[in-house]
Amino acid sequence: MKKKLMVVLLVLGVLIVGCSKEKEVKEENKEPEKTAVQAEVEKKTFITPFTGLEVEQKPKMRPVMVTINNQPQARPQSGLTSADLVYEMIAEGNITRLLAVFQSELPENMGPVRSARDYFVDLAKGLDAFYIAHGYSPEAKNMLSSGVVDNINGMQYDGSLFKRSTDRVAPHNSYISEENVKLGFGKVGASLKMSKKIPFSFYESAEDVKIEKVISKIDIRYGIDEQFHNTYTYNEDSKLYERQSGGVVTKDLLNDKSVQVANVLFFEVNQSTVDQKGRQSLDLTSGGSGYVFQAGQKLDVKWRNVDGVLAPYADGQPIKLVPGKSWIHLVPSNPGLAKAVTYEP
Repeated sequence: MKKKLMVVLLVLGVLIVGCSKEKEVKEENKEPEKTAVQAEVEKKTFITPFTGLEVEQKPKMRPVMVTINNQPQARPQSGLTSADLVYEMIAEGNITRLLAVFQSELPENMGPVRSARDYFVDLAKGLDAFYIAHGYSPEAKNMLSSGVVDNINGMQYDGSLFKRSTDRVAPHNSYISEENVKLGFGKVGASLKMSKKIPFSFYESAEDVKIEKVISKIDIRYGIDEQFHNTYTYNEDSKLYERQSGGVVTKDLLNDKSVQVANVLFFEVNQSTVDQKGRQSLDLTSGGSGYVFQAGQKLDVKWRNVDGVLAPYADGQPIKLVPGKSWIHLVPSNPGLAKAVTYEP
């Protein structure tokens, strides 16, 4: 009897020890509970297509491209600090015009809105953007009328979707609001959803850029008119470039904030005058030389047309951009980058 009792106790002891060890192993392998802070950090994020910035909700809004007047009488413009990307190029003579691309947000008001050119429409088509202009060249009118891009134009909606300000005179006073942009989508039956993948790639941050000699000031001149002489000044603390035109800081009329961008790009394009009004023809398909300025650095690149989108490459690979807003200048091959764009430490 005593022997049986001892056997039973021995078995129970073995079982207790085994269970205890098994529990210890499980406790060791058990993942620690996540704190609220850790859960927040690990929350899924998405990358915006034009700025490379992280956001909590998947970007869905179709890009909106607005033709912005850049003549001195139109400055300061409205909405520029909200633009993810701005293209600047000659519209006629040596007068530049801006194409502001809004995807992350739409400002409450945008303008002054000016007329379309055929190469503006080409750029809008490449981004699958909803295109907004007030007026058009003959070539652009044909493209817009034939539905090359979804669009609304002030020639059809002046006084309804497009409003005239009273503090400026035409053609420097046509504006469109966020509300009317959205109404415009409905007017022409256009989709609000983004459908095209944009071929831009980004660093995680400006800290990932290899820093060598810092370039602190960049100048780009379109002709001899100082009003179209633009300067970008680099701030090493913010890692951003502040823009000036004609010696005046470029500000947004809506909020009085200066325009600051993370990347400044220059693409050299073949360009020619096509009529007596000085309208231009730009070759946006052949590619060419370019500069990319980011984090105080200058990169020599080649730009390509990738499914309608102009993008920088080096050694056959896409160039990464610093997360943030970008400004792309299209520079005539005559005089070319070397003469039109200068820079200094």
